[in-house]
Amino acid sequence: MRWLRFTKDGAPGFGSLDGETVRVHRGDLFGANEPTGELLPVASLAWETPCAPTKMIALLNNFRAQLTKSGKPVPAEPLFFIKAPNTFCAHGAVIPAPRTYTGRVLYEGELGIVIGKTGRDIPLDGAGDHIFGYTCVNDLTAFDLFEADPNHQQWTRAKGFDSFGPFGPVIATGVDPAGLTVRTLVNGRERQSFPIADMVFTPAQLVSLISRDLTLVAGDIISCGTSLGVGPLRPGTTVEVAIDGIGTLANRYGD
Repeated sequence: MRWLRFTKDGAPGFGSLDGETVRVHRGDLFGANEPTGELLPVASLAWETPCAPTKMIALLNNFRAQLTKSGKPVPAEPLFFIKAPNTFCAHGAVIPAPRTYTGRVLYEGELGIVIGKTGRDIPLDGAGDHIFGYTCVNDLTAFDLFEADPNHQQWTRAKGFDSFGPFGPVIATGVDPAGLTVRTLVNGRERQSFPIADMVFTPAQLVSLISRDLTLVAGDIISCGTSLGVGPLRPGTTVEVAIDGIGTLANRYGD
């Protein structure tokens, strides 16, 4: 199943994607729901983010190829930061260029784990019960802010501009992440292509280990980190994060 949220004529809704048609559902995406029988063409709908997270937990240094190239050691535990809800934007939305920053903005294609059941201190063998599905994420970064102030690396600001955390277009369920490949394209040219199997921490391990530190709420996203091929975006360019079996997240950067 591939789930999405949408608005039509100003009214919100959700359903499952079947080709170019949406089967509308009623109820709770992460609980009891049922089809209404209504079928809508995708072209008639406005895309929304496929869920409404309280937070996005984003990994760094979680791919072995990237660690090898940078010469950094394999981390003993997940290294992560949090992106706030103001960073979220949907497939097809324009990501505005920051007004207070003129340096490099980097794309980072990533796999997103969507939490389906709230939990804390989740055991490894129970982590799968808390994973609803997977989505595409673009973890944008105002890279030059990291070293702009010698007294403090500005992770929150560098990662936290409005619309710097697009995800979607759908949440795919019943997917085996170990066989997935993340591809990032800029103006149609492939810039990243890396296998999820190269991750240091698997999705189940991430859910279990991160839940020891903070409660994971249904709808939250764990963005699994990126690998080789990260690069800058120019205003007016289109960036796509494509994962076969999930879909393609496409956004235009800048005005």
